Amino acid sequence: MKTIKIISLVFLTILATKISYAQNDNEAKALVGQVLDKVQSYNNFVIDFTYTLENKEQNMQQETRGDVSIKDEKYVLNLMGTTQIFDGKKIYTIVPEDDEVTISSYDETDTEQITPSKMLTFYQDGYRFKMDVLQDVKGRKIQYVELIPMDSNNEMKQILLGIDKQTKHIFNLIQIQPDDTRIEFRVTKFKTNEPLSANHFQFQKSKYADYYINELD
Repeated sequence: MKTIKIISLVFLTILATKISYAQNDNEAKALVGQVLDKVQSYNNFVIDFTYTLENKEQNMQQETRGDVSIKDEKYVLNLMGTTQIFDGKKIYTIVPEDDEVTISSYDETDTEQITPSKMLTFYQDGYRFKMDVLQDVKGRKIQYVELIPMDSNNEMKQILLGIDKQTKHIFNLIQIQPDDTRIEFRVTKFKTNEPLSANHFQFQKSKYADYYINELD
């Protein structure tokens, strides 16, 4: 599905072998560890973000805005006019443009189906860490960590994770492909422990009575 593939690209979910921690830059490893601890300490969080794809040689630039609310393994994602809900068992992809809802079971072995823990902690597995540049972005100190894939078949030229040194939140994620296409996921708002309703992560079929329901399994 379109939305699932976009999420995979945005969050760079590459499931590979476990990290050999001895090969990491200790400072970079510690910083990434603090980010993981911070993310996992929240009851829930809501992220507004931009997704940008740019290639200057091809005079190409696209920007899309979206948001995602997350609690444990459940999420609601709004992106490119599509809403996707994961209630912990099934994925509901709602496309108002087509008046269609597609329902599928979550398959942990399918790398195009990802949960929030994979979205925000993909870099915990399959990468070595190396400290990169420190930048001042409107008064915020953003420390970049280069992610070096353990998988030799990884086709990315460079992957950088930007971390706000004060909040220990992810600021952005940059992926540079061999043809110098630059893909960036940037967090524009990060809200934690929001008063989300009890049915926020539940698909309510009654709302889509006029939609075609496509159940894949």
